[in-house]
Amino acid sequence: MLFLFSLVAALLAATVSAQEFPIARAGCKDRCGNVTIPFPFGLTEDCYYDAGFLISCNHTFSPPKAFITASAINVTEITLEGKLHIEQFIAKDCYNASGPTHSNIPSLTLSKFIISDADNIFVSIGCDTIASLLGNLKEAASNENKYTVGCMSFCDSLKYVPNDTCSGIGCCQTSLAKGVDDFSIAVASLKNHSGILDFNPCSYAFIIEKKKFNFSRSSLRDLKNVVKLPMVLDWSIGKNSCADVKKEQLVQCMSRKQHLL
Repeated sequence: MLFLFSLVAALLAATVSAQEFPIARAGCKDRCGNVTIPFPFGLTEDCYYDAGFLISCNHTFSPPKAFITASAINVTEITLEGKLHIEQFIAKDCYNASGPTHSNIPSLTLSKFIISDADNIFVSIGCDTIASLLGNLKEAASNENKYTVGCMSFCDSLKYVPNDTCSGIGCCQTSLAKGVDDFSIAVASLKNHSGILDFNPCSYAFIIEKKKFNFSRSSLRDLKNVVKLPMVLDWSIGKNSCADVKKEQLVQCMSRKQHLL
């Protein structure tokens, strides 16, 4: 009997160690399509910490897609290290020989989370490109909470653009301030891409996850067909760290395991 109890306890300990703590609250679904939904997030009212952690699962997609609350912000991954991976629109300003053909100004407003300054960068791409990001700093004083950053990139010929290097010629990148919780991006050109339309018809600007960003000469044209790129948000529960959340859920997990024994 003692041997059996020790064996079961060892198996349970190995299971908890591998998973660290239960993914969702007891009785709650923990998946939306390909996305795992861990507590404090949840798909229904009894499963999340508060309404800001609601994940809406849209079953009109195949597989279903996860979104923050009732927004259009598509979630691709949630980690228990306090990271929320999403997809965000690219700003574009496009031309042909007759003039402008397409432009858009993407924006993002977050009520619960902030954009990770450690995981993301602001990028502009193009050989006739001026881009700016206007944002709000969540932790800043009310009289100085506006935040602006800019990036410019120019070139007259594709041969001057370094391949696989974002160095200011055809591509510019810069870091973000800590605590940005909303932003809008504007992008424009000085010469309507005159003289470079054959290899670069558009100016682009976006926030992107550092690890997912790879620049090449082909980006000057290929990004025209890209709608969204990956971005990372930081999440926490008030002043509680992610480690505190893990600890709380692990205790609940162990209590349930002991109850089953």
